[in-house]
Amino acid sequence: MSEIVIPSCLRPIDKSGLDKLGEAGKADPNAVKTLKSKTVLEGQFKNFNYIRDLPAIVVDEPPGLLGEDTAPNPSEMALLSLGSCLSVGVQANATNRGIPLTKLEVHLEGDINITAVWGTGDLDPNKPLGVTEVRAYFVIESPGTSQEVLEELVAHAMKWSPVANTYMNSVKMSGELKK
Repeated sequence: MSEIVIPSCLRPIDKSGLDKLGEAGKADPNAVKTLKSKTVLEGQFKNFNYIRDLPAIVVDEPPGLLGEDTAPNPSEMALLSLGSCLSVGVQANATNRGIPLTKLEVHLEGDINITAVWGTGDLDPNKPLGVTEVRAYFVIESPGTSQEVLEELVAHAMKWSPVANTYMNSVKMSGELKK
């Protein structure tokens, strides 16, 4: 007789902490937090990026884009941020609904035209710049949970992800030389 192996769940998040965050959001629905980062060019295209008091996050370019290939490039980092945000959304909503997850992966593909070469290449003013399409593929395992419920988790994460909405909605942006 073979032994039944029940997969262990992914490390959970604190449900009561999640509830408190949700209640705080309901109590102050117009709250806005300002996120800050600092980027310092090390040389070539290698940048050290600082957020809060965390160690530097390196961003570079691959050799085909004249970098040293030591880290993801900026567009890849945007995809990483999106994947992580979608994963957080699925995990939070699974926790909120009492759905234990044994596996969660988000695979992303993003299409980007790079022929403008940071404003030094093909400068057709009608060229669409930036990522023009992103495809997200989710791999979620939760024994006993229906495909329909897992699809609801994905749709909910896609709708409420701050990073997905940054991709889907226009964002006001400004740039100025700091004195």
